[in-house]
Amino acid sequence: MHIIKQKTLKEFWSIHNDVENQLKSWIFNIENSTWKSFNDVKQIYRSADLLKDNRIVFNIKGNDYRLIVKVNFDRGQVYIKFIGTHSEYDKIDANTVDMY
Repeated sequence: MHIIKQKTLKEFWSIHNDVENQLKSWIFNIENSTWKSFNDVKQIYRSADLLKDNRIVFNIKGNDYRLIVKVNFDRGQVYIKFIGTHSEYDKIDANTVDMY
């Protein structure tokens, strides 16, 4: 899978350095995956939640942070839509947010 706007994650962990290792691990896992459907995602990330329009929410660092992506399974692309704390996540609409 190819991550679009990966720079967003790097910028985020430069501010929140407690999550750097977890995000680097997530990036490694995604780049070394070939997802064809949400079921493939669930095999690796059991706590991932599917939203509308192939958006997926990941819990990062024991649910301290939330990451929302939109996946184009046919093209093998993962678009970063949101990364933030759990409390920041509670204030947005996960189905429409596009902060980057």
